[in-house]
Amino acid sequence: MTALSLILMAVSAACVLAESSVYFREQFEDGDGWNTRWMESKHKTDYGKFVLSAGKFYGDAEKDKGLQTSQDARFYALSARFDDFSNKGQPLVIQFTVKHEQSIDCGGGYIKLFPSELNQEEMHGDSVYNIMFGPDICGPGTKKVHVIFNYKGKNHLINKDIRCKDDEYTHLYTLIVNPDNTYEVKIDNKKVESGNLEDDWDFLPQKKIKDPNAKKPEEWDDREKIPDPDDKKPEDWDKPENIPDPDAKKPDDWDDEMDGEWEPPMITNPDYKGEWKPREIDNPAYKGKWIHPEIENPEYTADPEIYKYDSIGVIGLDLWQVKSGTIFDNFLITSDPKLAEEVGNEAWGKTKESEKKMKERQEEEERKMREEEDKKRDEVKEDEEEEEKDEEEDDEEEEEEGEELEEEGEEEEDEATDSQLKDEL
Repeated sequence: MTALSLILMAVSAACVLAESSVYFREQFEDGDGWNTRWMESKHKTDYGKFVLSAGKFYGDAEKDKGLQTSQDARFYALSARFDDFSNKGQPLVIQFTVKHEQSIDCGGGYIKLFPSELNQEEMHGDSVYNIMFGPDICGPGTKKVHVIFNYKGKNHLINKDIRCKDDEYTHLYTLIVNPDNTYEVKIDNKKVESGNLEDDWDFLPQKKIKDPNAKKPEEWDDREKIPDPDDKKPEDWDKPENIPDPDAKKPDDWDDEMDGEWEPPMITNPDYKGEWKPREIDNPAYKGKWIHPEIENPEYTADPEIYKYDSIGVIGLDLWQVKSGTIFDNFLITSDPKLAEEVGNEAWGKTKESEKKMKERQEEEERKMREEEDKKRDEVKEDEEEEEKDEEEDDEEEEEEGEELEEEGEEEEDEATDSQLKDEL
């Protein structure tokens, strides 16, 4: 075998190793075809329904279509299966977009990765999963990104607080788990958190513990200050806290037989100095704070494969929402962080500005409509006020005319009476 052949074989092997794997990708590009790939759990009969929609505003009417929650105050349980794989020896990248266009008040926006043994028809909140990742919002106090790993049968939450996006636009969430037990969380293709799995989760016992056989020596003095042994209490220190009021006088109408013996009221003693304590001085025997010695924890065993899952085969949306309207889209599970970044920029990055502009146009149109409605209401109100004013004026004129007619009638009656009197005379 020639040297050239060896070089070609090495390059070919490197290319194979460098080739990235895409285990799952879903962008809902075939309309209702998603119904054949996603399965709703039958564990309960009242799960909320997902519909395919780009929402009320979007960057692209077709590309931005995703699974949208459609019923308020419901649990949702939907999952999709893909070929089983293990992430051993390679990165695991989980990525998807979330859009809370309903201005969510309380509800989940996360996904779960399950082992392939999951029965999709029976998926529910207690189903064992590998990883839970994504935003969760409930009131002003909970606006976080969940990163939960199942390790040896127990779910472990991250020890850090990662804040999620809480506006109404689409956002890209990415989790990268590396085979060196490091991780990275990205939002909108920007790193927001990273670190080591062992440091940021409580997967393993502490490496060191306090030596149970170690005790602080009895002669160990850890008092920085001590009372001055030479300080003495002044002889005139002790004064009562309260004394009879020297300015008080017995009332003139006080009757000792009826009211008892009169005593002046008590007041705070201005000379009272409180409890005497000797001043403090530096302790000449001070040895510093005693630190409990630590030893290696016999229960600790390093695990270089905390990151690893032997079986990954189902992605699920298992969540609760008070107010529906969240849209999930652009799902990607791969071994290539660079590919995920490129897909994110292609799927989300190219439509985010158009989405924002459409929402701004809608808000401007709504503002103008409100102004026109307010203007119309004001005009109607003015017309009604004018009509009321005209009616009042008409009523006043009618009243005046009535009064004039009455006066004329009275005059005519007076004239008739005078004429009758004259005839009689």
